[in-house]
Amino acid sequence: MAQDIPVYLFTGFMDSGKTTLVEETLFENNFGDGSKGIIIMCEDGEKEYDEAKLATINFKLVTVEEEEDFTPAKLQEIQDTYQPEQIFIEYNGTWGMDKLLEAKMPEGWVIVQSLATVDSTTYDLYMNNMRAMMQEQVFSSDVVIFNRTDDDTDRGHLRRTIKNINRKAQIVYERKDGTIDERPEELPFDINQDVIELTDADYAIWYMDAMENYKKYDRKKVKFLALVYNPDKLKKGVFVPGRFAMTCCIEDVTFIGFKCKYDREEELPHKSWITITAEIRVEFAREYKGKGPVLYPISIEKAQKPEDELVYFS
Repeated sequence: MAQDIPVYLFTGFMDSGKTTLVEETLFENNFGDGSKGIIIMCEDGEKEYDEAKLATINFKLVTVEEEEDFTPAKLQEIQDTYQPEQIFIEYNGTWGMDKLLEAKMPEGWVIVQSLATVDSTTYDLYMNNMRAMMQEQVFSSDVVIFNRTDDDTDRGHLRRTIKNINRKAQIVYERKDGTIDERPEELPFDINQDVIELTDADYAIWYMDAMENYKKYDRKKVKFLALVYNPDKLKKGVFVPGRFAMTCCIEDVTFIGFKCKYDREEELPHKSWITITAEIRVEFAREYKGKGPVLYPISIEKAQKPEDELVYFS
């Protein structure tokens, strides 16, 4: 049985910083550790690799210039020729990700980490004009690195739009000087209020933060306008107050809410509107496949349907 050969995938549009990230990984972090490796480069950016320098760490550069040449046969030829012990793929940002992710890899090749580099100064432009292509690149990434950021960069906006596409992704902000920006992001509401009152503009942001950082909300009280999700499949005494959220476009709307334990006799009609005040308790829940926020109502009042039923992540 062939030994696993780790493959590290780097995605992103041209000039988003892929080559720089690969070099930093190999040279500054001593990632290569002397093992025989290759970089499969699928586009020519402004920055070029120094092949002589790569040779000092036992790495070679292989170029695949055309998308139609990125085939299982070509990858097998690379494997047979170079017999690498580790592989870095700098993928072309304009090529379809399915071609890579669905390709039959040579025996032993295993994608162990996928990193996407994004130029924060052009991100909104690309999302507005090439949304599908941009989403494809970050959809399966383990890490998304926003580079060229500064103090005026709206990190919350960047983070929310990525998390809408890929909730599991770790997000890193890199300043223009190459240092990492580790400042905590500001929330648009005060979590130290006796009751955290959420507007419609706050709800999706709060939901995302509570999903990821649920421990800080334990025993906090929250109040918001909600749509009752109460289908037959939920057991008695449980419903989900939440909202329909638009992630990127009107075709991409999803219901977001948390499990709520409700022990009153009268049922809340499915898809009715309420204003709920509840205490958040961090508990194990089968629905979360682990611990997460569970709501315990303090008060529930009937409410009017809002003019705009959707909430938004940005």
